[in-house]
Amino acid sequence: MLRSSSRERGPLWRDPTFRALLVQGILLLALGAFVVMVVSNTMANLEARGITTGFGFLQDRAGFSIPQTLIEYSGDSTYARTFVVGLLNTLLVSAMGIVAATLIGFAVGIARLSPNWLLARLASAYVEIFRNIPLLVQILFWYFAVLQALPSPRNSHSLFEVIFLNVRGVVLPDPQPLAGFAATPWALLVAVIATWGMVRFARRRQARTGRPLPVFKLGALLLIGLPLATFLVTGMPLEWSIPSLQGFNFQGGVTVLPELIALWLALSIYTASFIAEIVRSGIQSVPEGQVEAAKALSLPAGIILRKVVIPQAMRVIVPQLTSQHLNLIKNSSLATAIGYPDLVAVFSGTALNQTGQAIEIVAMTMAVYLLINLVVSALMNLYNARTLLKER
Repeated sequence: MLRSSSRERGPLWRDPTFRALLVQGILLLALGAFVVMVVSNTMANLEARGITTGFGFLQDRAGFSIPQTLIEYSGDSTYARTFVVGLLNTLLVSAMGIVAATLIGFAVGIARLSPNWLLARLASAYVEIFRNIPLLVQILFWYFAVLQALPSPRNSHSLFEVIFLNVRGVVLPDPQPLAGFAATPWALLVAVIATWGMVRFARRRQARTGRPLPVFKLGALLLIGLPLATFLVTGMPLEWSIPSLQGFNFQGGVTVLPELIALWLALSIYTASFIAEIVRSGIQSVPEGQVEAAKALSLPAGIILRKVVIPQAMRVIVPQLTSQHLNLIKNSSLATAIGYPDLVAVFSGTALNQTGQAIEIVAMTMAVYLLINLVVSALMNLYNARTLLKER
């Protein structure tokens, strides 16, 4: 039996499993040889040009200023500090863009299906216009055609004489916390946790008894009331630095750079046009019978949308929405076109030009964008798994 079995199998090279393993082994060896060749060639060229490798440059003095910093920074800071500043600026505009693009996209996507003819056509025009104009062109439009056309600081547009808009950006009052203010953020954190617990309790209670709780009203009262009460009890330990015109510029307050505003507007509006189509397709994927059954129960249109349509549409929306969020984060690297000090501009731009450590800086920049996108993708996949409709 053993001899006949070996004859039936035939030569080893005819075995599909063996051939597959052999091909994969050859490909791995070829890939390894290619990597070794590239690394050795790169090291030889760096040595021939007298360029040292390594990450020791991160502790060197940067010697240049950055117009927007979320942490303390000066020209005497190190390149490592420069990296952190650029990273935080990238995260700031990305987070702002994701929130704004998602809200605008959902609103426009729902408006596209509105029975109101004018509203539906305006939403369709928004999508067709902004998704067909290159993002870089939109960034340049908002920066040069809109924000750079604003008046000088002396002729600023003002709102109640506390908020000023001019060619240098938006000047806002700057909050200055005093002793005792730390209790208010802690109260807000407690309110958030309590609201989350209340929502979970309300869902279980409704599933068990069928009686809903006014979660929205109670949550809003808790989120606003507890921090506000804490703020008042501690004696309102907060002062405001109101901007005032001194000579050719404003003193006091905080200035939001026009580069940040232009980049945020362009990223949000451009990405929202794609999210709107995703939302529209997700809503239309819900069977019409679900809507008709809800109408037969005399449910209001708003309740049908929030409780019946959107929850079922999310299974179609979330995977594509994740891709748009990732695209927005990667597209934020176009900030260098208008001089916004993001990671690419200050680290892969200025720092690279001054140090010449191209391999290390580019590798760090690529690794950061990869890590950010993987984290966002994991969070969105977790949300998708938790909200996925489960069949009984």
